[in-house]
Amino acid sequence: MIAWRKLPSMVLAAALCVLANTPAHALDNGLARTPPMGWNSWNTFHCDVSAKLIEATADIMVSSGMKAAGYRYVNIDDCWLLKQRGPHGELVADPAKFPQGIKAVADYVHRKGLKLGIYESAGTITCAGYPGSLGHEKQDAKEFARWGVDYLKYDNCGDYRGETYPQRYTAMRDALRATGRPIVYSLCEWGNQSPWNWAQAIGNSWRTTQDITPRWHTDQPANGYPQGILDILDQQAALSHASRPGAWNDPDMLEVGNGYLNNDENRAHFSLWALLNAPLIAGNDLRKMSKDVRAILTNREVIAVDQDWGGRQGYRVHRDGNADVWAKPMSDGSVAVILLNRGSGPLHIATSATAIGLKSASSYTVRDLWQHHSSTSAGAIEADVPTHAVAMFRVWAGKAPADTGTPG
Repeated sequence: MIAWRKLPSMVLAAALCVLANTPAHALDNGLARTPPMGWNSWNTFHCDVSAKLIEATADIMVSSGMKAAGYRYVNIDDCWLLKQRGPHGELVADPAKFPQGIKAVADYVHRKGLKLGIYESAGTITCAGYPGSLGHEKQDAKEFARWGVDYLKYDNCGDYRGETYPQRYTAMRDALRATGRPIVYSLCEWGNQSPWNWAQAIGNSWRTTQDITPRWHTDQPANGYPQGILDILDQQAALSHASRPGAWNDPDMLEVGNGYLNNDENRAHFSLWALLNAPLIAGNDLRKMSKDVRAILTNREVIAVDQDWGGRQGYRVHRDGNADVWAKPMSDGSVAVILLNRGSGPLHIATSATAIGLKSASSYTVRDLWQHHSSTSAGAIEADVPTHAVAMFRVWAGKAPADTGTPG
């Protein structure tokens, strides 16, 4: 392993270039062997976070069927703490928002069979101006462990004090490891320094782009701020090599149910993130979600694609104008496929079983993961796809095995 802290900037740049073509081992903390699933407060609530909100969200995660579908993490984002550290340099939860502290909230969440996540930044301040963890990594990690935290989202705001990205993120990795508590480590450096080339041995996931916004697409340049669904999707097309069990590309949290995407767009967004092996971190107000949104977030056939133990990220097979074909090899030999209509009018989109990587066969079983029905095909995979929508299938050469991990 390269000793990042001893490298001057020019040597570090050269090392990163080498790493771009060098396979990396995943972080060996034994966590996130499939992409994490959960919820985060930021997309909807921003700084309006509290113990009351987190506990209510945990309740609904259970009662809505999300826990049964695989969601586990209830994550507190920025603004949970006071603007100043305590007398011994410790982080202090805002008593107006968390009157009994973070540990009490963690205990509540744990009693529900769920896990608690928290937020900090690898700089001198967080993105909302609260104390960052740079220079306090060991102290803060010990505090998180003492509170019972299970997941850390580690952002990229504040002054870096001349330290490189790998240096800052490695320091917190080592501090978390030293606590002895299993804590999923989510790097959030916005894709600035191509983390897919160096972060596999540091974190369980790494953000690949700037922040998401609930829009189909924006007019921002590549990795401009903010990013729409298609903007982020296109930047994932060349990154499938970097994703593996325990170490995941993170195209940012879900915007499903946040009000600006229609039902077809919500469904497309969720389908694409599942095909990308993305952490499925919901960002809507679970207390107010519609039946349609709940049905999307708890579609177990789509979730099974994301959570496939083989951990092979989906890739773009073909693009023709506004028609995309994406595929993901599954561990049982099937292939998940998405036919994506990017445009503003309906399209007929078609591909074939061999084009998505299946062996030649006399027939294929085609399972529609949204309509929940199966059919047989001689090899064609096609659908009429509405505006800003997808058709999503799972395809087997011959008959599907009895146990596919999907209902029906």
